[in-house]
Parts: sequence; C-alpha cells; structure tokens
Amino acid sequence: MTREEKANVIEDLTTQLADSSTIYLADISGLDAGTTSDLRRACFKANIKLAVVKNTLLAKAMEASEKEFGELPGVLKGNTSLMFADTANAPAKLIKTFRKKSDRPF
Repeated sequence: MTREEKANVIEDLTTQLADSSTIYLADISGLDAGTTSDLRRACFKANIKLAVVKNTLLAKAMEASEKEFGELPGVLKGNTSLMFADTANAPAKLIKTFRKKSDRPF
C-alpha cells in the first residue's frame, strides 16, 4: 500500500468516525471465509457497515478525529473490525445472534 493509499484510507476512516454515532470494535480473527461472508451478509441486512482495518491506520484516524477515544488507539491488537451503525444497539444484537452459531465476533 502506497503512502497516498494509506492517506486516503486514514481520511476515509476519520470521516466515518466523525459521521457515525455508533461504532463497535469487533474481533473476527479465526473466522473462516464462509463464516466471515455470513457475517458480512448479516451486517448488510441489518444496515451495519463492517470494515476490517489495519490498527495503525485506525489509530491515526482516531488521532485525526475530533472525537475523544482515550487510550483506545494504544490497546488495539490483532485484527480489528469496525461496525458502523445508525441504531445504537444494532451491532450488539447482531453479535449476540451471530455468536449462537460461532464463538466470534467479540
């Protein structure tokens, strides 16, 4: 990924962080391709945007954002997935339902 591409990703993430009232961080590491595809479909049906991002780019977007994320950028580890939703509890409900079939996301 070139510097220009990274800068575009950071800019897009910063905009999404600023525009979204509800943001969930989820760990979907260990999910196979089929299960990940099922999760993406479930998110689409529930009007939740799911994005997998690099932690360093997410941390830079959080720093550039006007919102306060506290110590969160420093504790990001492993694979991080972001869930953006207009309804505050929609990602939590989706995760709860999805975990009936799988041990992730959490």
